[in-house]
Amino acid sequence: MILARASLGMTRMVVNVVLANTLLLCAAFPPSSAATANSPAAAKSAPSAARSRNLPNRLPKRANMYYAGYWGVDSLNVKWAESGEIIRFTYRVLDADKAKPLNDKKAEPVLIDPQAGVKLVVPVMEKVGQLRQSSTPEAGKSYWMAFSNSGRRVKRGDRVNVVIGGFQANGLVVE
Repeated sequence: MILARASLGMTRMVVNVVLANTLLLCAAFPPSSAATANSPAAAKSAPSAARSRNLPNRLPKRANMYYAGYWGVDSLNVKWAESGEIIRFTYRVLDADKAKPLNDKKAEPVLIDPQAGVKLVVPVMEKVGQLRQSSTPEAGKSYWMAFSNSGRRVKRGDRVNVVIGGFQANGLVVE
């Protein structure tokens, strides 16, 4: 009889621990979007769901080899900055001689988003000049330029093309 009571007490304790752990897991991991897809709030956000955030951010290995070998640059990156008002393009120089055309002041950089149907340019500020680095490139250093995205037409997840003179990087994903 005493053994049965101890066993019953132990069972209740195990059940309480299992229930507590289940509640903690439910709080830590809310229901998936599939379970809430029928809610009215999900219906309003359906058009924005067309843009996938799970796009690969990296260029294919062959593209990286091309940019490194022909243009002397790698680590091409496009980021959505300043609440979307600026799109920032960065790259790292591997070979300074090959990368000179990217820093040429006479070359007009353009960011093209075929999905949005826009071409963004580097703005020129009155006292600062162009929002880009145009000094002589040095191997191992990273350089940037900022494109004006007024109206926030280019969104995160869009694939864009960056053209600087003869240089053209296609299919870069905006992060």
